[in-house]
Amino acid sequence: MTNATAEKTVNKATGEGDGALVTKQGVTHIADTVVQKIAGLAAREVSGVHALGGGAARAFGALRERIPGASASAGQGVSVEVGEKQAAVDLQILVEYGVSIADLARSVRKNVIRAIEQMTGLEVVEVNINVNDVHIPGEDDESESNDRVR
Repeated sequence: MTNATAEKTVNKATGEGDGALVTKQGVTHIADTVVQKIAGLAAREVSGVHALGGGAARAFGALRERIPGASASAGQGVSVEVGEKQAAVDLQILVEYGVSIADLARSVRKNVIRAIEQMTGLEVVEVNINVNDVHIPGEDDESESNDRVR
């Protein structure tokens, strides 16, 4: 994350803030994992995103999916900093070959911001996107069929 802080200014004397999460009736805290999952699901919704996470995280996720009753983590490839009013997100993505990365990044950023702000009321101050790899159709099919032959 950059030096942008994910904090909220709260009047310490009254406990009041300027957002819906801090009121006279109490404070709502949203766990990092909640924002992480929302961001991961929102990023995956965008056409052109093949997967989230680096190579090791994707390999671990693939192993986890093979275990009966287990599934890949919705927050895989997502790091977040959550304050009382603001959140910052870092994403690691694998893109489909042929997709404009600049357009994809814009779409992912917009969808992640919309989802987090709509569901949590937090202001998203930044969404940093790191493109780790390009998925070439047929690569996964070949490696899976080789695994089955062995």
